[in-house]
Amino acid sequence: MSIIDNIALVFKNGNSLYRLIFINVVVFVVLKLVLVFLLLFNIPGEFLMSYLAVPANLSQLLFRVWTPITYMFLHQGFFHLLFNMLSLFWFGKIFLIYFSEKQLIGLYLFGGLVAAVFYVAAFNLFPFYAPVVPISLLLGASGSIMAIILAAAYQAPNMELQLLLLGSVKLKYIALVAVLTSFFGITSSNGGGQLAHLGGAMAGYFFVVSLRKGSDLTTAFSKLISTVQHWFQPNKLRAKPNKYNPNVRMSDAEYNAYKVKKMARIDHILDKIKTSGYESLSADEKKQLFEQGNKKQ
Repeated sequence: MSIIDNIALVFKNGNSLYRLIFINVVVFVVLKLVLVFLLLFNIPGEFLMSYLAVPANLSQLLFRVWTPITYMFLHQGFFHLLFNMLSLFWFGKIFLIYFSEKQLIGLYLFGGLVAAVFYVAAFNLFPFYAPVVPISLLLGASGSIMAIILAAAYQAPNMELQLLLLGSVKLKYIALVAVLTSFFGITSSNGGGQLAHLGGAMAGYFFVVSLRKGSDLTTAFSKLISTVQHWFQPNKLRAKPNKYNPNVRMSDAEYNAYKVKKMARIDHILDKIKTSGYESLSADEKKQLFEQGNKKQ
């Protein structure tokens, strides 16, 4: 089995959390390889980010409508990727204790979209950001991860995590510090990223609140994911018609049992020919043998 086959197997058998991490890592590695390749021909590859990250400029965003999805799988550097993936792993594991894998992917996408909207809206509403709107880009999974952190913390506020140098800290305090840090950083050089964090946090909060009221905000994303997965799945074997009742379809188990029984009957007929000759067969046995011999393969 090749390395690619091993990777594909891990992706197929892993849960949604590992798949999200896998996709982020693969996107990072592939983009870095492309950038290196372009640089060998003296072609700066930074322009790729501008086509995959979310622009704050509305006129640019209008012609790059895919970026609110692609940006949440992009990372600028190795440590940016490492920190985000570690956070996704830690809090994603907690999230999956209380919610489903589909909801994890759904909230990752929903939180990322809300984060992007929050970022674009703030940059175009507040005069403070006006000078940098034409050149500002948003990328990274942190908005999506903040949604997962807030959802986990709101669902299990008193669960404790062991943090280096700090010891046991409850989730609600980790979430509170994360939100306050982002709020006080919205006027910093990474103001766009901090705004995205706040948008993601808001998405995570409303996800849990709505779910408790009976409405799952990630349902639409789950259906979309299922549809996309169906496109790439091989066609399943169609149910075979029931020869005894054509209007009733056999299940796969019933059809397999029928095939085993039929082949056992054919083997019995062949054994009878060996011991007693063809003429010893009944009319029904001869018919079954004839049908089997003329069956299309």
